[in-house]
Amino acid sequence: MQSLPSNHHAIAELERDLAHRRESGLARTRRIVDSAQGPRVSIGGRALLAFASNDYLGLANAPDVAAAARDAIARWGVGAGASHLIVGHAQPHASLEDALAAYVAPCTGARALTFSSGYLANLSILTALASRNDVIFADRLNHACLTDGALLSRASLERYRHGDVAALTRAMERASGRRRFIVTDAVFSMDGDIAPLPELLRLAEAFDAWLVVDDAHGFGVLGDGRGTLAHFGLQSERIVYMGTLGKAAGVAGAFVAAHPAVVETLVQVARPYVYTTAAPPLLAVALAAALRSIRNDDFRRVRLAELIAAFRQGAARLPWTLLPSATPIQPLIIGDVRTAVAVSDALLARGILVPAIRPPTVPAGTARLRVSLSAAHTRADVDALTAALGEIGGSFA
Repeated sequence: MQSLPSNHHAIAELERDLAHRRESGLARTRRIVDSAQGPRVSIGGRALLAFASNDYLGLANAPDVAAAARDAIARWGVGAGASHLIVGHAQPHASLEDALAAYVAPCTGARALTFSSGYLANLSILTALASRNDVIFADRLNHACLTDGALLSRASLERYRHGDVAALTRAMERASGRRRFIVTDAVFSMDGDIAPLPELLRLAEAFDAWLVVDDAHGFGVLGDGRGTLAHFGLQSERIVYMGTLGKAAGVAGAFVAAHPAVVETLVQVARPYVYTTAAPPLLAVALAAALRSIRNDDFRRVRLAELIAAFRQGAARLPWTLLPSATPIQPLIIGDVRTAVAVSDALLARGILVPAIRPPTVPAGTARLRVSLSAAHTRADVDALTAALGEIGGSFA
């Protein structure tokens, strides 16, 4: 058998790039968690108080959600077997989509469509609805999947300064295109602030544009659980709403809710939907149980709001900047990459897990600790975190 040509030069190039990433403090490392998700996790056999997940309502290991998944296995097995358009679309998927559409209700008569991830959902929205000769206006701090979807759509991409409605207005006034799309996170995943959705919807109406809203971090938390649209009291046929189901909902996947014509367009032409195996029906059954908790268990959001207020009060005395956020995402700006990593490591030495977020996930010079709070935390947990940060802050001030 003839041997393949040597590829040592290409491997050496990759190794140099990886070494540079490590030397710059930007290398990422996967931690192997050997416990269920919760406010305390076990990593390498060590119990840690964790402020690192997006399980905002504490549903990832909720007994009723887990029981629903166990019961569903007996009826539905563990796999969907095919894409939704072949034989993978089971009754639990259809029922969940109906429930989500009615709950979020971005417009009268909305439909919903479930996806295996938020990344696939956003790629589907932008590549199915936008194309050449169209223009997409995107907030500079949007999640990577919105940026990737915009680029894959082949539409012109105009990025405006974060949250700057005036800059967006000017960009829309000077741009031309067959169709226009304003695309934004609802709650920004690294800053925790909320997009000015009422102003963005007014612009969409003024310029005959679509408003695409990624509510990954608002669904289940804001608007009595119905998300950021409900938080502002917004409904419109112009809105294309995406919510994820692996954060506050505690399970996995995502959904798009919009006018029936939008959803049917995604069913027909969105390649990430058409050509992906459906998520297991058991997950849809578990998500139905999680949705019941989101609708009915207001105590989870009340507790979460109390913990957010307690953390912000305790963090106000720290030597770092706490960004304004009324959401479970509480960013402490450290600035320097190595210092942010050192603070995170110092917390870890005390048994507390808070990730350091570094460029390119956030802009250069804004490396930070991203504190994620959950209704499953206690006030004592939050007090332990702020006390530890206070001790560590004295050595870095």
